[in-house]
Amino acid sequence: MPLLIATTVLWAFSFSLIGVYLSGQVDTWFAVLMRVALAFLVFLPFLRLRQVSLKQASLYMTVGAFQLGIMYLFYYQSFLYLSVPEVLLFTILTPVYVTLIYDLMAGNRLRVGYLLSALLAVVGAAVIRYDQLSSQFWLGLICIQGANICFAIGQVGYKRLMEIYPMPQRNAFSWFYLGALCVAVVAWFIFGNSGKLPTTHLQWGILIWLGIGASGLGFFMWNYGATQVDAGTLAIMNNALIPAGLVVNFALWQHDVNWVRLIIGGGIIVASLLVHKWWVVPNAVTVKKSA
Repeated sequence: MPLLIATTVLWAFSFSLIGVYLSGQVDTWFAVLMRVALAFLVFLPFLRLRQVSLKQASLYMTVGAFQLGIMYLFYYQSFLYLSVPEVLLFTILTPVYVTLIYDLMAGNRLRVGYLLSALLAVVGAAVIRYDQLSSQFWLGLICIQGANICFAIGQVGYKRLMEIYPMPQRNAFSWFYLGALCVAVVAWFIFGNSGKLPTTHLQWGILIWLGIGASGLGFFMWNYGATQVDAGTLAIMNNALIPAGLVVNFALWQHDVNWVRLIIGGGIIVASLLVHKWWVVPNAVTVKKSA
């Protein structure tokens, strides 16, 4: 738990740094490539080619590709359509994805109620932007949910791999970041815009910090902490980032906020979690997946 808390504080500043200094100014795909490449370099000394099987290496690379590679591709795109507070609030569905994906991996089950509580949270998101439900809003909402799902797959997958195919975590993360790097390199060569590279020392500094600190150390601490707690605690901690990130964003930049819509929509989103915890989970309808 201490590692999850420390990472939450570390990541609380990342949303605002990206939204204020990078989004729309620096090419999304280059920003992703820089973060992942720097994170990989941090753990490159721990890469062991002879001490792991091909299957182990491939599985940890796949988890990294989802949690840090594909997730970032969705995540950075969402800032083009949503404000920082909206990006933070719309990550509230992640705990539902974490518990749902963990159950599917561990027990081959699908609980319908989980999906219903997720839909209620989407209603809350729509209330926050009810007068601006443009195609861009929906694109942003889809992007952030894609990021949430990939983040959930990554952390749950890593937790399961450590249970089934354990290895020293510093070695596991060298493969984890290598998988993410493969995704980032391909995305940069296909979609990258070399005309929108960082132009200021501040932008380069933020990218270096995000790569080494928020990504390199942050994801290691988060996933390491995830292996020390149960899936329920992990799901809850995913939402601790939301108030922390909002406090940082409002405290540092005092952006104008429609507090009425934010409170009403946020209340609906919180209600979705309460419904999920107090009604859906105790009365979950379990549907067996078809073979």
